[in-house]
Amino acid sequence: MTEALETRFDRLILLVGKLNYMWTNTESLLIHLIAGLGDTKKDVAVIIFLTLNTTRARVDLVERLAKMDGRPPEIRDPVLELTQRLSKLSSIRNKYNHCIYSFDADSGNPKTILMRISDRKTDIKMGREDTVDEEAIQQIEDTLTQLSAANRDIWRLIGHLGFPV
Repeated sequence: MTEALETRFDRLILLVGKLNYMWTNTESLLIHLIAGLGDTKKDVAVIIFLTLNTTRARVDLVERLAKMDGRPPEIRDPVLELTQRLSKLSSIRNKYNHCIYSFDADSGNPKTILMRISDRKTDIKMGREDTVDEEAIQQIEDTLTQLSAANRDIWRLIGHLGFPV
């Protein structure tokens, strides 16, 4: 493997680590939204959050609490906007968390191999491979920027709505 490709792989691994750290940190802010929307204490919201073991389940809970009858639009709408942003950002995080990494035999470029089975009408497809090029690296960096902004916006909303911190 050439030095440039080693550097790209090192950069990829560092970015995926940063993505995981930032994602976990940002997802944990759902605890405050659960507490505020569920009208409960933060420690109860922590138990609920930890009991739901997927991002999708946690986001679904927050969205359902936001959509409850009688919820004012000035609370519901900003919460839904933020959960939708998180859901969109989760696809990149999922891609790099739920794959294995390999190297292209010819070029040495790092590749992701998706660890998912896609059911078709008459067959299955698995192991989709994608090369990690500069465009993919930029996509991760863009996601990190958007995730950082979402984190700040969620904190701002928590404070604005007076939810437990």
